[in-house]
Amino acid sequence: MPRPLYVAVVGGGNAPPAERELAKAVGQGLAEAGAVLVCGGLGGAMEAACEGAREGGGLTVGILPGTKRSDANAHVDIALPTGIGEARNALVVRAADAVIAVGGEFGTLSEIALALATGVAVVGLGTWELARAGKQTSAVMRASTPEEAVTLAIGLAGEHRSGTP
Repeated sequence: MPRPLYVAVVGGGNAPPAERELAKAVGQGLAEAGAVLVCGGLGGAMEAACEGAREGGGLTVGILPGTKRSDANAHVDIALPTGIGEARNALVVRAADAVIAVGGEFGTLSEIALALATGVAVVGLGTWELARAGKQTSAVMRASTPEEAVTLAIGLAGEHRSGTP
């Protein structure tokens, strides 16, 4: 039996309701695709994505900034406390075969940058627009719906896993 793909969902800890709905739909779609959802394990978009994944029968992993498993949101199946604060963002993206960024603030931006710097593809849903100076193409693959984000991320995760550029 092949190992499941791991897809990180990153977004704001204080996400507004519209972003939470997008994240929940992304989580459910990832579960239905058989992917393991990885996130920072706290509230906002992370919690909504975990809720959607659990409703879809999926597995959720929360990589926590603090030292207590009890800090994880109620929808995290596997809580991994790190005690390293925001530096855990690097662990979230390193654990993933692809990343879906839903909205977000500067913490999300750091996760996007870390993913891109380490060769992990990022799909954006209402998130940061990033392009290098002089380039017209965004470094983040854009999606307009949660379904499109999941489809793109699953395809990119499979390529990452197989080592295909």
